[in-house]
Amino acid sequence: KILLFLGLLSTLAAIALIAVAVTQNKPLPKNIKYGIVLDAGSSHTNLYVYDWPAEKENDTGVVQQVEVCKVEGPGISGYSHATEKAGPSLMQCLRRAEEVIPPNQHPETPVYLGATAGMRLLSLENKSAADKVLSSVEKTLRSAPFNFQGARIISGQEEGAYGWITINYLLGSFKQSGWTKFLHILKSISETSGALDLGGASTQITFVPDEIPYESPESWLHFRLYGKDYKVYTHSFLCYGKDQALQQKLARDLQASTSNGSLLDPCFHQGYQRTVNISDLFRNPCTSAQKKQLPFSQLYIQGEGDYQKCRRNIQNLFNKTDCPYSSCSFNGIYLPPLQGDFGAFSAFYFVMNFLNLTSEKSPVALDKVASAVQSFCARHWQEVKPAYHQIKEKYLSEYCFSGTYILSLLQNGYEFTEENWQRIHFLGKIGSSDAGWTLGYMLNLTNMIPAEEPAAPPLSHGSYVGLMVLCSLVLVSVLLLAWLLFHKPKCLQKGIV
Repeated sequence: KILLFLGLLSTLAAIALIAVAVTQNKPLPKNIKYGIVLDAGSSHTNLYVYDWPAEKENDTGVVQQVEVCKVEGPGISGYSHATEKAGPSLMQCLRRAEEVIPPNQHPETPVYLGATAGMRLLSLENKSAADKVLSSVEKTLRSAPFNFQGARIISGQEEGAYGWITINYLLGSFKQSGWTKFLHILKSISETSGALDLGGASTQITFVPDEIPYESPESWLHFRLYGKDYKVYTHSFLCYGKDQALQQKLARDLQASTSNGSLLDPCFHQGYQRTVNISDLFRNPCTSAQKKQLPFSQLYIQGEGDYQKCRRNIQNLFNKTDCPYSSCSFNGIYLPPLQGDFGAFSAFYFVMNFLNLTSEKSPVALDKVASAVQSFCARHWQEVKPAYHQIKEKYLSEYCFSGTYILSLLQNGYEFTEENWQRIHFLGKIGSSDAGWTLGYMLNLTNMIPAEEPAAPPLSHGSYVGLMVLCSLVLVSVLLLAWLLFHKPKCLQKGIV
């Protein structure tokens, strides 16, 4: 009977030991939240899906990109003459988001749309059309199975600041714990990195200076991220995105020209030809002030392929004469002394990547960048076109201008020099996430999503250890008693019997 009892007790102790260990150590269910941000730019719209654990760190969620979908067709501002089509154009990418996000989480997944400089310009040009475009977009987003949170035109300041958040978040500058940080691409000794963003209609510069001077108070924003406060300088130059800068340059060249409808343009390849409607050239707020009566309705452009002449033409876009502050970028806009490393993304990256100036581990020297752009501009169009036949002609024809414009903007506009040019890093992706403002926007918006308790094991650590020790002691005691019983002297065993 004693042997039977000991056997039963040892079996129960072993079962209890195994059951507690398995129950306590089984994988916890992942508590993942999702969010959707649509970046409605001037030339196209991208839909991004982000996810993050429901638990948060220092009131800021740990957000990462899990999907990106490029919407076919133009940006939503391109639907100004057919506003009812703006919303439906987003449907294909919304369906893609439905596939990526688990169906049971669709109703709680927030969806936001932020429109940038293209819609800012349309709002200035035709507010009624801009409102109708946003109304069409809102109608479509509300019809999706997600939790619609808003569709609006974000300010240039917001665009710049959220881009800065994205860059520093992905590079681990905020020292966020619990996140598998990517290796630092930027080798800055400063705490954060600056952000340079170039779109089709605007460009932004954002960074944290060493000292905070009491100048231009509208140029500063405050953020609290991962338990720390940041005071950030940011400015957005509307009409200085690469597409609108080209429009400005053509309008200025036409002003200075005495031709009867033809223009020899040094920023296009020799042999390239383009016809531009005069009404299209002067219809938006970036060029409307330069409008003049002309005896012709179309402008015939012929490429000249002269980098130096192109550079001089572009420099006329930057007014460096008037500065009411201690230091300025251009057009009388305050700019504190440049500080630290800068991540340059969006069109900065796309153009430099096309010119093979982003593949080296260390930044390419300024003189080599200028030489590469000059060499590309000097190539004849009949040589360039077949060499890059997979690229749309409109985009391909403008890389000479865009490369020259980027050099002019960074050197003449922001006054980067040979020395601190080495601190500009052209970034497309960091890890699996795109460099841009949308991740920063999502990261900031997670502050409004209530934190939840993390999924926890059924027992506390102390209780788990205590139970494991108790079960182990019982099992060891039973085995020890059984051993003693079988190894006692025969006389004692007879006494027991």
